[in-house]
Amino acid sequence: MSAAYDRLAELPIEVESYELTGHDREFGDFTRPSTVIHLRGKGEEGIGEDVVYDVLDHIAHRDTGPVLDLTTPTSLGEACELLGELDLFPNAAPERDASRHYRRWAYESAALDLALRQNGLSLWEVVERDPAPLRFVCSTRLGSFGDDGAKSSTEPIRKRLERYPGLEFKLDPENDWDADLIAEIAELAPVRVLDLKGLYRGTPVDVETDPELYAAVAEAFPDAYIEDPDLNAQTREVLEPYDDRVTWDAPLESLDDVKELARRAINSKPSRFGSLQELLAIYEYCEQNGIAIYGGGQGELQCGRGQIQYLASLFHPQTPNDTAPSGYNDPSVPEGMPTSPMNPAQSETGFRWAE
Repeated sequence: MSAAYDRLAELPIEVESYELTGHDREFGDFTRPSTVIHLRGKGEEGIGEDVVYDVLDHIAHRDTGPVLDLTTPTSLGEACELLGELDLFPNAAPERDASRHYRRWAYESAALDLALRQNGLSLWEVVERDPAPLRFVCSTRLGSFGDDGAKSSTEPIRKRLERYPGLEFKLDPENDWDADLIAEIAELAPVRVLDLKGLYRGTPVDVETDPELYAAVAEAFPDAYIEDPDLNAQTREVLEPYDDRVTWDAPLESLDDVKELARRAINSKPSRFGSLQELLAIYEYCEQNGIAIYGGGQGELQCGRGQIQYLASLFHPQTPNDTAPSGYNDPSVPEGMPTSPMNPAQSETGFRWAE
């Protein structure tokens, strides 16, 4: 258990009721569901965002409504412990097991926000870390989801650089990336993370493992972390010269996973860990062992985005955090968004960050 968690766990909390609100958004033929948990007590409200990927899981959650008894804990630590014991999918198992962590994080985020607000405190005060300007990168695909035949191009990069010239990127190398496209990207944009997505199966973002692609992008982008490769005899060989740049995201769901896999750096997505206690233990372990952390997003549409920005500003503000304001994911690339490094925007009390 970390010292930061010990201090947070002692905070008194009183939950009187809660509410669920839907905020799904359509992106063409893709729906990104989002449900915000509103915990209420003593005239205050705490909020957290459920980033479970499956629409039907959200519908079932909202249709079931506030059936959980969250009124018994008297401290934040007790609330987090209770949320770890409850079945947050009471009527049907989730589409994927990882969703249990995502939903738990939503409720624990809301409990954290509520406890801080009820005690007139902000997160940074309790963990004793000052918010710092937040460096972020833009994560964007150069092709399209599915099998519609849209070939990868640098247009998404160019559109964003035209409006925000200093922007850095996290990119997903895809199977249609050829030598000419890779060279064009390398000349055009500062790429800080290459997400190979080598551990995904049966999803719209699957990439077929290609040792030649791995070798080409590792060489072309020497300043980029190489995230989530599919390691086999061939890919291990081609990535061996770049071993100190290999990082992990998808397989990390606990401190034990971090201890087993982490070398130079990790992508930390709080909702993957589910538990506030586990997340803060991972922060402490990485700091003590010289392991860099860069934050990752999961398509948050509401308060969840600001909350991961808040955490990154406290614990790893200078790394290539995949925590850009949500507008950077909008194909229209709206004007007037904050640029990197983004000034701290923590709320006066609670666990909120204003984009």
